[in-house]
Parts: sequence; C-alpha cells; structure tokens
Amino acid sequence: MSAARVMVVDDHPVVRDGVALLLRGEPSLAVVGSAESGRTALDRARELRPDLVLLDLRLPDMLAPEVVVGLREVCPGARVVVFTAHGDHHGIRAALDAGAHGCLVKDAAATDLVAALRAVLRGERVVDPRMVPAADAAASALERTGLTRREYEVLRLAAQGRTNPEIAEATGLTRNTVKTYLQSALHKLGARNRVEAIGKASEAGLL
Repeated sequence: MSAARVMVVDDHPVVRDGVALLLRGEPSLAVVGSAESGRTALDRARELRPDLVLLDLRLPDMLAPEVVVGLREVCPGARVVVFTAHGDHHGIRAALDAGAHGCLVKDAAATDLVAALRAVLRGERVVDPRMVPAADAAASALERTGLTRREYEVLRLAAQGRTNPEIAEATGLTRNTVKTYLQSALHKLGARNRVEAIGKASEAGLL
C-alpha cells in the first residue's frame, strides 16, 4: 500500500521542516510538498494532489476557513487538518464549519500526530480535546451577540475585505440577502457601519 501524500501549509519554515522530519520515519505518510501561504497552497494542491493537508490556522494572506473551502474545490479528495499553536482560537470552529476534518495543537507529540493523521485518513474527525472549550466559547459568543451562524459567516467575510457581490458569490446567497444579513448583524451589534460591526465582533471574540 502506497504512503498517503501529505502537504504542509505554514508560514514558518521551522514548522514545515519539523513536520517533514517527524513524518520521515513513518512509512504510511509521505510529505510531498509545502506552502507558506493560502494562495500558494491552493496552487500547489492542484499539482501535488495530496491525500492530506496539514494547514496552519493563521496564514499571512488568507484565513484558514477560506483555504479549507478552496482546497475542497481544487482537491476534493484531500482531508484537511488544521494545525495551530492557538488552541483557544475561535477560528477553529469556523475552520471545522468550513469542512476541515480535524484540528490539532502544534505541541502534539510525534506519535500523537501520526495517530491523528492516520485516523483522519480513515475517515474519522479528530479534534484535540484541549480545543473543545474554543468551540463552546464561540457558540457562547454567538449566543451573547444574538448573531445567527449565517450573519456571522457574512460578517466574517466582510472582515476579510470582501464586497457584497464577493460575499454573495462565496456563500451562494443573493446580493440583497447578503445586505439584509449585514444590516441585521449591525443592528444586533449596535454598530453604525460594517467597520464598527467588525470591531465589535472582534471584541466579542468572534473574529
């Protein structure tokens, strides 16, 4: 049986090299390439056709949920595992909602990492138990603000600098529906404009 093809996406060379070193002695996993940004990852995924992508939560050019969505488009067969130093970050929930198959903390021991990646390749969803409070905190923040998941999704895309037409294209909603969701989010957050709404959502721990 051939080794599963792994691509590592992280803007820190020491992480990319470290993962490659950790997996070097594992015959069932082979690191076939790496990328230092989201856009580079999407380009290389087309060429490399990885079975599994180990994806940093924080990249310089794109948010992890965006990259997850892009990877599912360009390489639908790949399993995506978010790899992060920030176990309490709310972006973890957004990445899982976008279709990530697992989330691991970067201090995982080599044996734990290998076991988790094998489990994901078997079709299991693996989330480091230390991250569970992050999911609860994100849900709690939504509850406090009164935002629905859809309003949050639209606001999150707006925070990335997307225009209403771009948000509509990314979500499959009409432009009028996007506008309605944004207006509703502004009202619930007590904000006068989207910039203020993004600031308040960030303060609430949602962005």
